[in-house]
Amino acid sequence: MAKCAASGAAAAVAVPAGTTGACGGFDVVRMARLLKVSASGFYEWKKRRAATELTTRQQRRADLSVKIVEVHADSDRTYGSPRITAELREHGEVVTAKTVAAIMAEIGIEGLSPRTFKVRTTVVDPTASFPPDLVRRRFDQGRLNAVWLTDITYLTCGEGDMFLCAIRDGQVAGTVLHSDRGGEFTAGLTTKACATHQLRRSMGDTGICWDNSPAESFWSSFKHEHYYRHAYVIKAELVASVNNWIGWYNTGRRHSAIGMVSPIRFEQSLTVAAKAA
Repeated sequence: MAKCAASGAAAAVAVPAGTTGACGGFDVVRMARLLKVSASGFYEWKKRRAATELTTRQQRRADLSVKIVEVHADSDRTYGSPRITAELREHGEVVTAKTVAAIMAEIGIEGLSPRTFKVRTTVVDPTASFPPDLVRRRFDQGRLNAVWLTDITYLTCGEGDMFLCAIRDGQVAGTVLHSDRGGEFTAGLTTKACATHQLRRSMGDTGICWDNSPAESFWSSFKHEHYYRHAYVIKAELVASVNNWIGWYNTGRRHSAIGMVSPIRFEQSLTVAAKAA
């Protein structure tokens, strides 16, 4: 039911949305004269109300904006629209990546995309012997812990340089441990350690990064999403920071290659499926 109201000299007259020149079926000018209020004041009020009221779509978009900012912040400002969309959907939001991308552009936030990793030169010991390549770029062998991938990168802080070795991943005897031909992996200590833990050593061809591309990709993500964005004074600070990021990488970070879930959740789902089979 439409209502007309007046209150003192600054009174306003309410009319149904979309009605022009009338209030409840009456002419606005005539109503204003009878109520002794200004018709121009009514139109000014109507204009202000239209400017301040949010439509359902606008409110929905505003709510999404808040949630998108929260997810983006929780990812240390690294997530783009695909990962943010996956996170929102998991929490019950019905939304497309296109909508998320549009809102991110409107509010001025974006994900952090690691640059393509560069081919680097591996330092090879000319006197070392090399195991065969047991992987041949077939990193997914169709079962858990068939292949581990390993590589070493160099980091620095105020106290000096350090190196970090990463292994992707598992804990099963007979697993292939695949690396490049760097001196760290051809060393006698590495050979002995692999024998002790019943790991089958495997190496790609010299200087071809694609033979160990998942490990290289891991370094790219780590350095561009985390390492390059911080400065470290002491080694203990660097070690703690690396540990925290790798913990999040394993348990929280969404990975596009495995359906936008974390590695831990992905392995858990495979284990459950294997037991049910």
